[in-house]
Amino acid sequence: MAADGNASTTTEYIQHHLTNWTFGKLPAGTYCDGKSVQETTSWVVAKCPQQMEAMGFSAIHIDSMLWSIGLGIVFLAIFYRCAKKAHTGVPTGMLNLIEIIVEFVDNTVKDSFQYRSRFVAPLALTIFVWVFMMNLMDLMPVDVIPHLATLVAGDPGFYFKIVPTTDPNVTLGMGFTVFFLMIAFSVRQKGLIGFIKELTLHPFRPPTKGVAIILAPVIIAINLILEVVTLLARPVSLGLRLFGNMYAGEMIFILIATMFGAGLLLGLFAGVLQIGWALFHIIIITLQAFVFMVLTIVYMAMAFHNDEEDQFTN
Repeated sequence: MAADGNASTTTEYIQHHLTNWTFGKLPAGTYCDGKSVQETTSWVVAKCPQQMEAMGFSAIHIDSMLWSIGLGIVFLAIFYRCAKKAHTGVPTGMLNLIEIIVEFVDNTVKDSFQYRSRFVAPLALTIFVWVFMMNLMDLMPVDVIPHLATLVAGDPGFYFKIVPTTDPNVTLGMGFTVFFLMIAFSVRQKGLIGFIKELTLHPFRPPTKGVAIILAPVIIAINLILEVVTLLARPVSLGLRLFGNMYAGEMIFILIATMFGAGLLLGLFAGVLQIGWALFHIIIITLQAFVFMVLTIVYMAMAFHNDEEDQFTN
């Protein structure tokens, strides 16, 4: 859908570009534009926001899944091809770029992660490149791929977003994946008892002697609440930070795109704004990938940290 009359209003144009291609279990009797379009409960592709809302938690954003998985496959294919071509001589072209990225990530891990692990550096590399590639889709013209999708689908109202990181399901999914890895490594490195002690004996040390010992259960409960809130805040903030920045960037691109249908003068001005914002946005998409990677490394370092030991071997 483009800002040239295909959308009746600017608001509808913006909403259309910010809506995902959604598949889910749709209850019978849901409505679109006041008309019932579903006689029986079944799994279908949503045709309007009302249906998407009715699908609830079972809904799947097909476009986000396709782009994130597809870009992940592209990432693996590029690195696999470069790994096969790696040699001891001076690298050139794509191989040189990949070696620069690998060295950059490796140095970042060495600076932030003081433990020994064969898992953290590959994890950091995967996160940085994958998030960067998903963010990079934000530099595609906002109308080109969605318009092609409407032609292929034969539906002018077809929804198709191309930036996976503007979908909170994707960013929070990555954030909670890092969270579960952090929990798993915490239990592995410290033991289940050690992990429980970490949650219940910090930041306040419960009394173990005298009359004050009766307050120990209260202090342990306070520690547990504080630590659980802190733990849960990490994946949420990790995912929402990336989503918020990328969503705002995509919104600006869409708002600029609406100016192209407002006349020649505004169209030329919009072209200048589009180029300027795209150049600035290159910094944003790179920085967001870097921040997500660094926070992941820091969280993994916290998982490996133990007051009783200085270093672990994975």
